Amino acid sequence: MSLLLLLQTRGRTTAAELAEELEVSVRTIYRDMEALSAAGVPVYAEAGPYGGCQLLEGYRTRLTGLTAKEAEALFASGVPGPVGELGLGTVLGAAQLKLLAALPKDLADRAALARQRFHLDAPSWFKAGRNEPHLAELAAAVWDDRCVDIRYRHPGAAEAAERHLEPLGLVLKAGVWYLVARRDSELRTYRVSRIERVTPGDDTFERPEGFDLAAHWRASVSQYEASMATVAVVVRERGTDGATWVEREVTFESLDDAYVQLLLRGPEVEVVEPAPLRARLAAVSAGLHAIYAS
Repeated sequence: MSLLLLLQTRGRTTAAELAEELEVSVRTIYRDMEALSAAGVPVYAEAGPYGGCQLLEGYRTRLTGLTAKEAEALFASGVPGPVGELGLGTVLGAAQLKLLAALPKDLADRAALARQRFHLDAPSWFKAGRNEPHLAELAAAVWDDRCVDIRYRHPGAAEAAERHLEPLGLVLKAGVWYLVARRDSELRTYRVSRIERVTPGDDTFERPEGFDLAAHWRASVSQYEASMATVAVVVRERGTDGATWVEREVTFESLDDAYVQLLLRGPEVEVVEPAPLRARLAAVSAGLHAIYAS
């Protein structure tokens, strides 16, 4: 079943690639190809440098072989909000209905129950997902590999800038949408909420060969986090017994970030150093005491 679905998804694929993907031997691939053919599946293999294993063009199998856990996972992702923001809400609903119709009754029932029991709410507390007015337009351009002209306001800039972009993908990070695009042959990231206008162009573009949006985003995040100047803070906090104190070093993005987070901990943690942070916390503590002492 896995071999059949791989061939249906990828088209012509070499036996070696299939064997590596399925973690079996090449001989097993050919044996399973013979088994599929004997079962009436129109699958065949061609030799030569441009050959490989494939299904007869136009053949599609119904969705079978799905396990209960796989069916539950498909309905437990909890992404209708983000999908709806991309303009695909009705499409997702239709796809789920078709999937439920194709599943055996017991799996369909378990899949529906999963949606009632698990839900992903990506935005932080008190920061509900915002309606980004240009998100659907950007998503359409990403799908069609179509260039766009945008008006973008950089943080702190007095005026917005005009940019001609090749949109490669959209990423939802902590409830915030980002556009990954190519501009002047360089990959750049734009926060969608700062885009004031989107004008789809008439021209299309060729995506970079082998571009992987997820891999690019992971590398960008790692590079950004590594470039951030961090602050080390030595603190003493209560141990698990509630009586002893344990000293350790904690890293924060900035002194302001450390101030806010440690202030929330109240008397459960004491700053040892740096001295300016300790003094700032002592001052606000004294001020609070003066207000609430009575």
